[in-house]
Amino acid sequence: MNQVLTGSRDRFLVDVSLLVMRVIVGTIMAAHGAQKLFGVFGGIGMAEFAKMMGPVAYLVAIGEFFGGLGIVVGLLSRFSAASNLVIMLGAIAMVHGKNGFFLQNQGYEYNLALIGLLFPIVLVGPGRFTIGSYLPFPKSKHTGKPILFLE
Repeated sequence: MNQVLTGSRDRFLVDVSLLVMRVIVGTIMAAHGAQKLFGVFGGIGMAEFAKMMGPVAYLVAIGEFFGGLGIVVGLLSRFSAASNLVIMLGAIAMVHGKNGFFLQNQGYEYNLALIGLLFPIVLVGPGRFTIGSYLPFPKSKHTGKPILFLE
């Protein structure tokens, strides 16, 4: 009996932790995407970003902004987290990796921290507190949750 209560409490805390992670990393990603898409928060805007990065800039900006929003609210969270994880790996490979680890030298330290926040969402999903759980998505017969790629 005690183990059941502890397990239930632990699951609640995991769900709260996932919510906190989602809100933090999703807000960061959406803000960076907004800088690239709309030029807000001191950003360069889509035209300048596309000049720097070429056609991939559109995928990066849209993925960061809309993926970040999806992560925050819990809609297509695994897909959005995986997409943003790939974007961060690309940022390390194309921009920050050559500068070393530390952020003060424009290194990849920050990107790695974001990957650390995104990876658990990809692995275990968004947790219980999501908008996606209230939408009429197809549900798994075993868990009653939205099927994996819609979670």
